Amino acid sequence: MRVPLSWLREYVDLPAGETGRDVAAKLVDAGLEVETVEQLGGGLKGPLVVGQVLTIEELEGFRKPIRFCTVDVGRANGTGEPQEIVCGARNFSVGDKVVVVLPGAVLPGDFAIASRKTYGRTSHGMICSGDELGMGDDGTHGIIVLPHEHEVGTDAIELLQLVDEVLDIDITPDRGYCMSMRGVAREAATAYGLPLRDPALLDVPQPNSYGYPVEIDDPAGCDRFTARTVTGLDPDARSPIWLTRRLQKAGMRPISLAVDITNYVMLELGQPLHAYDRSSIEGAIGVRRAEQGEKFTTLDGVKRTLDAEDLVITDNSGPIGLAGVMGGAHTEIADSVTDPETGQVTGTTDVVIEAAHFDSVSISRTARRMKLSSEASKRFERGVDPQAAAAAAQRTVDLLVLLAGGTAEAGVTEVLAPGAPRTIAMPADHPDRVAGMEYGRETVVRRLQEIGCDVYGQDELVVTVPSWRPDLAAPNDLAEEVIRLEGYGNLPSTLPQVPSGRGLTARQQLHRRVGRALAGAGYVEALSYPFIGEGVFDQLQLPAHDATRQVVKLVNPISDEEPALRTTLLPGLLGALRRNDSRGSHDLALFETGSVFRAAAQPGVAVRLPVDRRPTDEEIATLNAALPAQPRYAAVVLAGAREQAGWWGKGRPAGWADAVQAARSLAVEAGAELVVRQGQYGPWHPGRCAELVVTIDGVEQVIGHAGELHPRVVKAMGLPARTSAMELDLDRLATAGGEALQAPRISTFPVATQDVALIVDASVPASSVEAALRKGAGELLESLRLFDVFTGEQVGEGKKSLAYALRFRAADRTLTAEESTAARDAAVALAGERTGAVLRGA
Repeated sequence: MRVPLSWLREYVDLPAGETGRDVAAKLVDAGLEVETVEQLGGGLKGPLVVGQVLTIEELEGFRKPIRFCTVDVGRANGTGEPQEIVCGARNFSVGDKVVVVLPGAVLPGDFAIASRKTYGRTSHGMICSGDELGMGDDGTHGIIVLPHEHEVGTDAIELLQLVDEVLDIDITPDRGYCMSMRGVAREAATAYGLPLRDPALLDVPQPNSYGYPVEIDDPAGCDRFTARTVTGLDPDARSPIWLTRRLQKAGMRPISLAVDITNYVMLELGQPLHAYDRSSIEGAIGVRRAEQGEKFTTLDGVKRTLDAEDLVITDNSGPIGLAGVMGGAHTEIADSVTDPETGQVTGTTDVVIEAAHFDSVSISRTARRMKLSSEASKRFERGVDPQAAAAAAQRTVDLLVLLAGGTAEAGVTEVLAPGAPRTIAMPADHPDRVAGMEYGRETVVRRLQEIGCDVYGQDELVVTVPSWRPDLAAPNDLAEEVIRLEGYGNLPSTLPQVPSGRGLTARQQLHRRVGRALAGAGYVEALSYPFIGEGVFDQLQLPAHDATRQVVKLVNPISDEEPALRTTLLPGLLGALRRNDSRGSHDLALFETGSVFRAAAQPGVAVRLPVDRRPTDEEIATLNAALPAQPRYAAVVLAGAREQAGWWGKGRPAGWADAVQAARSLAVEAGAELVVRQGQYGPWHPGRCAELVVTIDGVEQVIGHAGELHPRVVKAMGLPARTSAMELDLDRLATAGGEALQAPRISTFPVATQDVALIVDASVPASSVEAALRKGAGELLESLRLFDVFTGEQVGEGKKSLAYALRFRAADRTLTAEESTAARDAAVALAGERTGAVLRGA
């Protein structure tokens, strides 16, 4: 909401010396979010005056039309002689009143004006457009043509109100009443302790039976509808300067007098209005729900298909307006048209004014479904004062009579649904208990009365909420009003007392250790949105029956391209890798830990929890049962160089082994035994894919995969060549590791190292050989490492040699050669029994 300070002063007698920044500071203390204070006319210096075009000479021989004009500026130029000016605009004629800036003036942007020779003539100044004066768009994109009543030589800076300050306020959803000058003025008056001149306090005639007929079929969607009729409008009447300037300062473009007046009243009182061309309405005006699939063309010329939830304004021909959002093209106020032969001006002369109150939820849903956010819908979504409808209609009628020469018909239509004022019971000391400081009953009552509440009672207050504050619904809302008006800065700063003996859970500790381990290994954390599009599964080459394709779809997604919750972390991470690579960062190692969402076989229905009490355990359990499973995953992606080249060596590219090692690092942090064996799944290269396995309750479970991505996946997703990735289920890894991570015991006795080379069939996984060696070596084995894999004629066709380094150590003694050899032989024997391994050279 853009609030011109000059307009605000009409309703509140702000101190004369108060600047826009001073007012902004007061409003911020009162809880409004003032984004900026814009200085209009900053650096503007005259002379800037009204002139009248005397002659126009068309200059020939140039690539664009150029005109040499003489303009009467009175005595503003010191001589009284016509001012010679070169101009390229063509939207003015001889006799028109225009805005002229003379040599010596400075326009916004530090643009100094001087006499200069151009297009073969000397131009002594400029004929100005709105953009050149910082006025904004007036719809013409040309020279400002003023009404003829303004005298030549008049100061245009004052006439056009070019110097002002505008507060740009970000209105939060609970402060819908501040989307009007009336609402902001009320806040300013309260902040300064000054009286408010309420623009809604108008003499409004009582409803009668001979107003324009209105029929409401849906009182829940429209609980108030006021209709007024004005006839005999001058179709040639134009919006006065003061009206267009206020609209421009507020960020709206002037259109036509009738439309400008409805927009002006909306900005002033916060009540959206609509003016219908009476000659285009057939029969009574109605309010109903649309029929499913019904067609309707809005003011922007778009033909829209309506939903059964949409609220529409109708006449006998069908819909004529999308309630609270946008009017229809059929009943639009017609632009004035001048007959070139007779000079007669035709256009809309009779209008019906609509000022209604619609259900905020219905308007919000329609605006979002149609993707049609308007100034009216923004206000209805946040809550409009229903009591202001009659005053807004009256204000519109008064302005149409004053500015367009119309006549207000005596008929007044006002259809109301039964209703009663909202009341809230609250202990008088409730704000004290919420804030942690004592205000006292008198302060609480005074502050509530300042915002428009009626307050009765002593220890137990009964508060009647004003009609313009639909956000006040509970005692805590009233307490917040008292606290903000007394000043958040006056609240005592008290640090919470944390009981001892509490800290992070084991799950939280693991997540932190995982993050530190990956960061220490050179990975950078990348956080991505938890939304995906189902097309990414085809890019990842997941089979049609894969459980990862079973997604939970959102009813109101942020983007239609990503309507589902993620079931894997890889799309987000790979997208981050692709973006960074495209921007010149080619050596990348990224990781992410986060929740994925698994759809249940039978989707549950969430219960609506109460807000007036704590939900029961059964209600909470029912709600949790309806939610999708949300296990926490960890994933890494790598591309480019893993080790940089330099004077120390050639460096090394990232590869599948790095992705596998990342999984091993996480297993160490979880205290789990991770088995890595050859696998084949989805996006990974079938020959360079490792299957990550843990044992839970005696059963082996595959918890993830690691390796190099398939070339087709790399191509489909636009990734760097030889991109590698790892993803695993962090929750199941933690389950396999147990709750407490055991620190290793360091023995002071020396280690005994034994190397063995075993020949096995090429199809035997190294992990199977390793598992057998560990089992056979027994408790004396400290570590086991595969350091060589060899194939060739020396080991035979279809065979491979696996060389392992075995480290033996005892905790209480130095091992003898016989003991370490016996342990090695036992390991080899079990490996031979389980995998068919034989010692190389035996």
